[in-house]
Formats: sequence, structure tokens, C-alpha cells
Amino acid sequence: MSFTIDLTGRTALVTGASSGLGRHFAGVLAKAGARVALAARRTDALAETKAAIEAAGGTALVVAMDVTDAGSVSAAVAQAWDGLGRIDILVNNAGVTATRPFLDMSEEEWDRVVDTNLTGCARVAREVARRMRDDAQSGGKGGTIVNIASILGMRVAGHVSSYIAAKGGLVHLTKAMALELARYDIRVNALCPGYVETELNADFFASDAGKALVKRIPQRRLGRLADLDGPLLLLASDAGAYMTGSILAVDGGHLVSSL
Repeated sequence: MSFTIDLTGRTALVTGASSGLGRHFAGVLAKAGARVALAARRTDALAETKAAIEAAGGTALVVAMDVTDAGSVSAAVAQAWDGLGRIDILVNNAGVTATRPFLDMSEEEWDRVVDTNLTGCARVAREVARRMRDDAQSGGKGGTIVNIASILGMRVAGHVSSYIAAKGGLVHLTKAMALELARYDIRVNALCPGYVETELNADFFASDAGKALVKRIPQRRLGRLADLDGPLLLLASDAGAYMTGSILAVDGGHLVSSL
């Protein structure tokens, strides 16, 4: 049995859409028919993504958003909602990292990662979910929120303690949100990618240390961006209509590898 995910008539907001996973996710949702609001701090970095979506016949809107600033989040969500129609899908993707031993990490580094990856996601989700709730209570529909977490929210590695803490918090926040928002027909799930090959990490995975890490993945390869397409569309569409509070790992079996 096979079917096509059709998001025609729906609007998606993707945070951190200026590069990497966020840019890819925006393209996937647009290809499925959704209107896409592209959010990031630097709007100039979103121009290429917007142009690519429109060249393929899609609809995209650029909005400036700093997830660490409540005023910026509120203004961006309002702009997206007014510009493209009600937001049906939120992909909470904005994130940063800091690689440093726990004992050497500064307060500023810790706060930057946690405020972006955890508090920032909560801030955006709350703003969007309030609007979804009000719409549902007025006879409309709810929506779906996909938090982009990580397998590092479920298992640890060295020198990224702030990232792990934030992503672990996001995994549990996803479950708490799912419990509270289900009554408003709002589904909340987390997508947890494993190690996915990008331009930014290509040099590391070509190194001896990177090759050794790949050998610990049961499928013996890195993930590809396209490996995340199906899981994202499952959580974002009616194909996952009975899923909420789910934590979906896409990692080539890395989480079940032997210790």
C-alpha cells in the first residue's frame, strides 16, 4: 500500500529555515503542497530558499524571527498567520550548539544553547499553539507541531552537555505539550535525527574519528537529508493523525547500538 502526502491548502512555519535541516524541511513541505513561512534571524539568508520554492511553483514568505526574543517571535508568527493564512504546521527547528568540556563551559555559552534549543522552541510553540487553540475553539481546526530534537536528547556524548540538556528537555517538553494540547486538536511530536551528513560536518566524517563513529552506527552509514522526508511528512500530515507525544528517532539504529 502506498499513498502521497498532500498538504495543499495548509500553511507551515519552519524556524531556522536559513540553512541545513530547516532549509531542507521547508522544501519538503512546499513540494507536498504547503505554503511555507521561512523564519530565521537573517532574512537575507532565506532569499535563496524562497526563490527555489517559488521556482518550483510553491508559495513562500520570509519572516524575521529571533527565537530568543519574545517580541520577535510574536511579530513573526502574526506576520506568517496574516500573510499566508492560519498556521497548520509548525516545525520547531531553530538550534545552535557549543562544543566544549562541561567544566570549561561559560554561563553565556550554556545560556545561548538552552535558550535557543529549548526555551526558544517553547516560546514559538506557545505563540502558535495559542492561535491554534483559539481557532479550534471558534469552530476551526487545531494543528500539528513537530519539534526537531536529536538522538542526543535520548543518549549522551562528550563535550556537548548544553546541547544534550536542551534536546533532552525538548523531548520531555514535547510529551508535556502533547498531553495538554490534545484537547484542542493540536498534535505535538518530536523528530530525533541521528548523524546526518551535511556540508558543515563533511570534513569531520572524512576524518579517522568520523569514520570510527560511523562504524558504530548499525547501518554503517550516515543519514541523508532525504531520510528525514518521510518521517517529517508523517508527523506533519494526517498520515500521523493518531500520533501525539511520539518521539521518532531516525538514526540508522544508532540508539540501539551496543554500549
